Amino acid sequence: MLQIPRDILDSIIAHAKADHPDEACGIVAGPAGSGRAERYIPMINAARSPTWYEFDSGDLLKLYREFDDRDEEPVVIYHSHTETEAYPSRTDIAYASEPEAHYVLIGTVEHGNDPGPVVVRSFRILEGVVTEEEVEVI
Repeated sequence: MLQIPRDILDSIIAHAKADHPDEACGIVAGPAGSGRAERYIPMINAARSPTWYEFDSGDLLKLYREFDDRDEEPVVIYHSHTETEAYPSRTDIAYASEPEAHYVLIGTVEHGNDPGPVVVRSFRILEGVVTEEEVEVI
């Protein structure tokens, strides 16, 4: 189960709506080994695409060095789906490289960046196997 603070989830949703129709992406870090989602880190979708996201490699390298310095790890890796269901695509599954991370998808298909609800789903992806999990907002 993913436990995520309300303010962080609200920030993720706001980012997804703001970047629509392109996919938004980012990470939520926490202390290494804790599983606690504590630090929201919005990223820029270097692909600038409505059907694909890509972290800028330089930004990602810098971020992982920061994780080492702060003894953190990615707890949540998120992105939005702007044209399809909030479920990991084959590409999402192939690129899922953090076995302990929660992969959160925000569906903005119905309302885009207009007022209205989004779909929030979380998954674990391990060796190509996708398992949906409950999201508890704390």
